[in-house]
Amino acid sequence: MQSLKFYNPGPLQTLFNRLGPSKVNFLIDNWYLILAALVSGGLLLWPSVGRGARGGGVTPGQAVQMMNREKAVVVDISEPKEYAVAHVAGSRNVPLASLESAGKELPSNKALPLILVCATGARASRGVATLQKLGYQKVVPLAGGLAAWREANLPIEKSAS
Repeated sequence: MQSLKFYNPGPLQTLFNRLGPSKVNFLIDNWYLILAALVSGGLLLWPSVGRGARGGGVTPGQAVQMMNREKAVVVDISEPKEYAVAHVAGSRNVPLASLESAGKELPSNKALPLILVCATGARASRGVATLQKLGYQKVVPLAGGLAAWREANLPIEKSAS
């Protein structure tokens, strides 16, 4: 009797069989081009993937629409010195450190949309979680912060010093 030999091809052998030797050689010879294409594709998709995970922010145009249509309140969470230099017209200053203890500065209606603003948008993203813990239902950061607001040529006020 003959002995039985079992041959179980691995994933590379299966790929080689499906694609053929010329295509597999192309992939092996040009791995760096394939890697560059995958990395550049990933970098193109990163902003949209990251925005979806964080809940994103609103653009200055969307913020103006929220202010006009939904009566959104703009809360600048910069420090008082930064707020005095420049802030969104009509915004309220509640520093990030005092968000949890801010009583009168924040609206009592927790269903009212809040737009959080800081210089670049980084602190505003952290402030969203704090205000959601306090029960505010619709809190969004301004993407790009005050810098994006300025870039959109929207009104900025300066406090009298």
